[in-house]
Amino acid sequence: MDNQRLFLWAGLAAVLFLNWQAWQQDYAPATPATPAAASQAPAAKPAAPAALGDQLPAVAAPAPEASGAPPRAIEPAVSGPNTPAAASAAPTIRIRTDVLELVVSLQGAEIREAKLLKYPREKDHPNEPVQLFASEGPGAPYLFQWGLTAGGGGAEPNHKALFSATAPAYTLGEGATTLEVPLTWTDGSGLAVTRTLRLARGSYAIGLTQHVVNGGSTAWRGRDYAQIERRWEKVERSMWNPETSSFRGPAIYDGKKYQKLDVESPRPDLLPKAPVTGGWAAALQHHFAAAIVPDPAAPTDYALSVRDKDFQLRVAGPVREVAAGASADFKDTLFVGPKLQDQLAATAPELDRTADYGWLTPLARPLFWMLAQVHRVVGNWGFTIIIVTFLIKLCFYPLAQTSGRSMARMRNIAPRMKAIQERYKDDREQLGRQMMELYKREKVNPLAGCLPILVQVPVFIAFYWVLLESVEMRQAPFLLWVQDLSSKDPIFVLPAIMGVAMYGQYKLNPAPPDPMQAKVFAFMPLVMTVMMAFFPAGLVLYWITNTGLSILQQWRINKLVAAEDESKKSRS
Repeated sequence: MDNQRLFLWAGLAAVLFLNWQAWQQDYAPATPATPAAASQAPAAKPAAPAALGDQLPAVAAPAPEASGAPPRAIEPAVSGPNTPAAASAAPTIRIRTDVLELVVSLQGAEIREAKLLKYPREKDHPNEPVQLFASEGPGAPYLFQWGLTAGGGGAEPNHKALFSATAPAYTLGEGATTLEVPLTWTDGSGLAVTRTLRLARGSYAIGLTQHVVNGGSTAWRGRDYAQIERRWEKVERSMWNPETSSFRGPAIYDGKKYQKLDVESPRPDLLPKAPVTGGWAAALQHHFAAAIVPDPAAPTDYALSVRDKDFQLRVAGPVREVAAGASADFKDTLFVGPKLQDQLAATAPELDRTADYGWLTPLARPLFWMLAQVHRVVGNWGFTIIIVTFLIKLCFYPLAQTSGRSMARMRNIAPRMKAIQERYKDDREQLGRQMMELYKREKVNPLAGCLPILVQVPVFIAFYWVLLESVEMRQAPFLLWVQDLSSKDPIFVLPAIMGVAMYGQYKLNPAPPDPMQAKVFAFMPLVMTVMMAFFPAGLVLYWITNTGLSILQQWRINKLVAAEDESKKSRS
């Protein structure tokens, strides 16, 4: 098996695997649909369900002191008399930091808009930032709601209650590192709640605190919750648009396992059946995420509801009691922004899993770490890819050296191999015997080129997912016309260079003895060029660098082996 043949087939296999993976996501048989609701218990009798945004988590009533009967579960309620006539009629406030601009409704402190000021939707329009939450327009509704519920349906500080603010806008001042925005509510009978959003400079994590003061004469029992409601649109995946391969929809981490949830065929069995600690819930899309991180010490319930094209992902904490005259704090964290892996990891354990590298995560994560470390020094992602490719090549140098020497000797004995094939072309058994004797006599291993090439295939695929999923490389420029390494080369120069490099490597290695095979493999670089033309430019840059280094290494080995053979001839 010659090195060039395996090299080409390995590259083709990698590309075909990616295509097969995309086809599986698009056309694999779907799991039979199972309705998912905020409560997993089936309804006793059919009824018109409340809108997703009106559902509240159930609260168990306290056990009677005398009867010893078990606690009575209060069914999920809808918001009560606090609800305004229309959500859009409620006043809003604006919150701005150096990286975020939020529009928050005073109805329940619902976040209706979140603009990412450092991330333009298109590189040519820097003043049009990416927007995650939206109450109207394409993709709406996409909302974040949070609150407290006692489960009784009366006046309570849920996400429909009207809060008040001291100002219409809040801005992170020059030199300030944090910004706190308090919103207040009271029911007139002594229960008062202050909701505080805490933002920090340069951060996409928002601290959420609900401070409850019970000034009444009886204890208050309730639980906190937070939920993301979003319109879900199916994205048709295409190998010509790598961005469509990224997962879009809800996902959870239950403290042990990360799960992406299917909106088209929801499966409640994938949700934790009992409260868990240390988890999170997120709405994902390419490069960006909105994630709810509940109090890591509080047992939390997770629920997914799906209706038409909308889904609601909710977390709800344990029922707590606030005695008369006492106070309590309920704390959560909202992350809304780009999938910056250092910020994600600092916000919650395993939240950086939202930058989803698929089944090659164990390889892709250290690969991204290496890229990030080099980028801190170099400052350009294109040169970072080139340097890391060189470092990877250096790591596998001993394997490649062994393979290269074997290929060089294969090239030197090619005329004798062809002569043997001509002599024994009608005797397959004798042909195989003579070929093996030639390999043994010349100390050539025809399989020596396999391992280095096979090692490159998972690295190639891991590089693909790192470039596709890492927002750090979104719209990252390299040189001249390559201004976005995460998308295709706009004028296809890099794929053309890659094709030339692959053809050069083909000519450098021993050609297949069969003329028809030789023509087929000579044509393969062109096929790969066309297939890679729509892949991220950074991935093509990696392939060019790797191929160029392979050519230099093989050329040097060929010279050394030729010199060694000449030296042997002169001594003999």
